[in-house]
Amino acid sequence: MEQRVSFITLAVSDVRRSREFYVGGLGWKPIYEDDDVLMLPVGEHLILSLWSVDGFTAEVGHAPASGIAPIALAHNVPTESGVDEVLALAESLGAETSAGQPREWGGYSGYFADPDGFRWEIAMNPGPTGDYVLP
Repeated sequence: MEQRVSFITLAVSDVRRSREFYVGGLGWKPIYEDDDVLMLPVGEHLILSLWSVDGFTAEVGHAPASGIAPIALAHNVPTESGVDEVLALAESLGAETSAGQPREWGGYSGYFADPDGFRWEIAMNPGPTGDYVLP
């Protein structure tokens, strides 16, 4: 198997509310959408798919677990001020946020939760890893 990810699919309780947050608020552009799913290109050959819980359950065969998902999605920016700007935007959209702060690994990051509670890390990573993930 080739080492890559093509889709990240999140089961959401209200696709319309997610659309308002990601498209209307964050300004992302969908590649596909209908009442049950919203697909957002988020990288070269990578799509974030926001799928209704019912659609997800029908496809996967199991309802998603409840509570805070034990993962974080990450969006990197080149500067600490960029981290603070994205967190401020998310907060203005009603997202729960935690302030950016210096991290012991040498970077700077903070978090916000989307309308379904999925956590996004907004980070400035110094060095080769940060260089790799930035366009």
